[in-house]
Amino acid sequence: MPGKNLSRDEAQQRASILAVDGYRVRLDVTSAPDPAAATFRSTTTVAFRCSQPGAATFLDLLAPAVRSVTLNGRALDPATAYDGARVHVDGLAAENELTIEADCAYSRTGEGLHRFVDPVDGETYLYTHYEPADARRVFATFEQPDLKAPFTFTVTAPAAWDVWSNAPHENVTAENVTPEGVTPEDGATGSGTRTWEFAPTKPISTYLTAVVAGPYHVARDHYSRELADGTTLEIPLSAMCRQSLAPYFDAEEILGVTKLGLDFFHEEFDYPYPFGKYDQAFVPEYNIGAMENPGCVTFREEFVFRSKVTDAAYEARANVILHEMAHMWFGDLVTMRWWDDLWLKESFADFMGSYGLIGARTRYSSAWVTFANQRKAWAYRQDQFPTTHPITADIRDLEDAKLNFDGITYAKGASVLKQLVAYAGSEAFFEGARRYFKRHAFGNTELTDLLDILEETSGRDLKAWAASWLQTAGVNSLTPQVTTDAEGRITELAVLQDTADDPATPSRGVLRPHRIALGLYDRDSDGALVRTARIELDVTGSRTVVTEAAGRPRPALVLLNDDDLTYCKIRFDQESLETLRTGLGDIRDELSRALAWSAVWNLTRDGLMPARDYVALVLRFAGQEGNIGVLQSLHVQAKTAVDLYADPAWRGEGGRLLADGALRELRDAVPGSDHQLAWARFLAQTAGGAEHLGLVRGLLAGSARIDGLEVDQELRWSLWLALAAAGQASDEELAAELAADNTAGGKRQYTHCLAARPTPEAKAAAWSAVVDSEELPNALVEANIAGFAVPAHRDLTALYAAPYFKLLERIWAERTIEIAMRFVGGFFPSAHTDESTLAEADAWLDGHPQAAPALRRLVLERRDDLARALRAQACDRA
Repeated sequence: MPGKNLSRDEAQQRASILAVDGYRVRLDVTSAPDPAAATFRSTTTVAFRCSQPGAATFLDLLAPAVRSVTLNGRALDPATAYDGARVHVDGLAAENELTIEADCAYSRTGEGLHRFVDPVDGETYLYTHYEPADARRVFATFEQPDLKAPFTFTVTAPAAWDVWSNAPHENVTAENVTPEGVTPEDGATGSGTRTWEFAPTKPISTYLTAVVAGPYHVARDHYSRELADGTTLEIPLSAMCRQSLAPYFDAEEILGVTKLGLDFFHEEFDYPYPFGKYDQAFVPEYNIGAMENPGCVTFREEFVFRSKVTDAAYEARANVILHEMAHMWFGDLVTMRWWDDLWLKESFADFMGSYGLIGARTRYSSAWVTFANQRKAWAYRQDQFPTTHPITADIRDLEDAKLNFDGITYAKGASVLKQLVAYAGSEAFFEGARRYFKRHAFGNTELTDLLDILEETSGRDLKAWAASWLQTAGVNSLTPQVTTDAEGRITELAVLQDTADDPATPSRGVLRPHRIALGLYDRDSDGALVRTARIELDVTGSRTVVTEAAGRPRPALVLLNDDDLTYCKIRFDQESLETLRTGLGDIRDELSRALAWSAVWNLTRDGLMPARDYVALVLRFAGQEGNIGVLQSLHVQAKTAVDLYADPAWRGEGGRLLADGALRELRDAVPGSDHQLAWARFLAQTAGGAEHLGLVRGLLAGSARIDGLEVDQELRWSLWLALAAAGQASDEELAAELAADNTAGGKRQYTHCLAARPTPEAKAAAWSAVVDSEELPNALVEANIAGFAVPAHRDLTALYAAPYFKLLERIWAERTIEIAMRFVGGFFPSAHTDESTLAEADAWLDGHPQAAPALRRLVLERRDDLARALRAQACDRA
């Protein structure tokens, strides 16, 4: 479609001549409950100025039909003005008013205005999601972040619904409402409509606007804070979810974290929350974790836990709540000019999510352990792709922008900010943030705007720091080199820095300055590995000598980057590695132990440690891992090690070892504990033999019992998935489970189970459901792909590799980017870890040099994962 992919050059040209004074957007969604209705009415009036009268411009709009276009009272022909993606207007005046009336489409993909019908009660729910550029699916826009403006929304909806937007509503009027007296609180269906008129917003970017509508269950609260000037800041709070999820909705916990966060950010930022109210909507079939729409934050409803989850899930939700709240300042109040500087909001919010869990005095005191073990693993993986990029990226267009919501922008950026806080000092950092907000409130910024202010507050020259950390790509590896004398005392300890996965290969990146802590560990009288010395130093260049270590006794373990001060992969000298093989779980400090786990996983991914050795470490020590989030990461990584990184000849044995270990730890776990639940889920993921599958079936039937283990609905689906993947769940059994759980979550799990069955028919049905039709919602697309791609079924899915590569460009052109990304990543033959699959990927890349850059990036990343798996398998065979 022409013009669908807005380029940076086009956006810059448009911003050079335009300034937007405001939008008035009217939406009529009264047709939403009718499943036959495909569209809703959208009317946009935008007032804007043009510095070059007589010039031409365009607005962005993706709509099935445009009814009318009126510029300064002059009617334009929609047939010529609208090309399917843009509304073109010319002859602009110095001051303009443009009105565009369109029929826009309800979405099933989570992009634009998403419509969902709850299978439990038949109620219809709507919500919007736009980032980076899908507001144009709902109303006509100048779809770029630097053309900020106030927005005034008016929404006409069924009478029984509530409607929310960024600003508070000012007026609600009813038309033809029956029975008389229907109100939002009644929950009655009734007939007729009501029109919600909202106050104008502050100036915000188009992608941050929001509408949520439907018969949502709502919990309300209030936040109050006395400001330094003696006034009191009052913020109405609400949290909402679908009516059928209300029994599981722990709104008091959610709003409690919200209040702690507001206290913390007001103390640190010294800028009052600027958007009036604070609504938080937990919505169905959401594509991402959450979105920072000012005054109306949206979250994926999986954060409403309808079965027992571990405390790691509650910590993750609290982190996301604070992440989105930080965006109210970093991103909403002050916004990047273009997507090149996406890090100005996402890196900061990712950092503040973990920092805030500690600073706001929540109960999640292990936030930095989770960050080191999980978030940084994401960053390390992304940063080793051939498609890696600097934190400040080169974003050519909207497709580039979509793919840049990645581990570099989020987790690496947050890691670098953590280092910056240590480098510049926390007070200088937050004083810089305060000045940044005051100086650029409701405006747009670039990298230099923030660095200039941080140089003011820290007194440091940050240009060299930025050049090393923000404007270069790749991850450094740090390795200790220890020499000792005859008495076992250190004669020299040096830190070697490299940029390659394997120290034997040449460096291929930038060596950076690192401020690190180096920990020396020995066993205490109880046998625990404890830190006996901590040395903090600056690492520069390829070799740095640690002078303070000379003369000390040779420790059992040298742990680089102790306390996780910098962003790097750490390696071990041979003696330290042997200590970990026999005692990794004996490291007493939680963060230090998590860093050691992260390091041995990176060794495995990099083909420097055999996968079976990593599995042996997990089997030996995971049972004594106290941090539940780390334990769950170990489960995922051990399964990946067997499925992808182990010698294929050893996979069967490796899988049996994991299942045996899961069963052993499940029986030994404290009854009713988070660890017991985690091991039960891991057993479901690894079960393959008769003993394991027999227990799975017994737990489902109630004929087997593990003391303290509640086999609730979500665990039941995990157990059914194990049986389905083993070919031991019948159609009738799965249908009966769906009948007992006829919910959106149940439908998603049922679809996953059907696709996971080891039959040609099941794989063909899952493939066809995604490839041959656009009817499935995003959640069921994802479920079909997940079931299709069971690694153990690689023989069944092998025949789809050739069709996959043939379909790539067609799917990319015809589907929305969310669905296309799922297809490209999910159906890539990742489990087919052989040279022939690698050759197929290379042939496609070589034969399609003109394919969309974003598509090529996704394929290249999957190809790199495959090549990494082959290197790891070679290591495991050696």
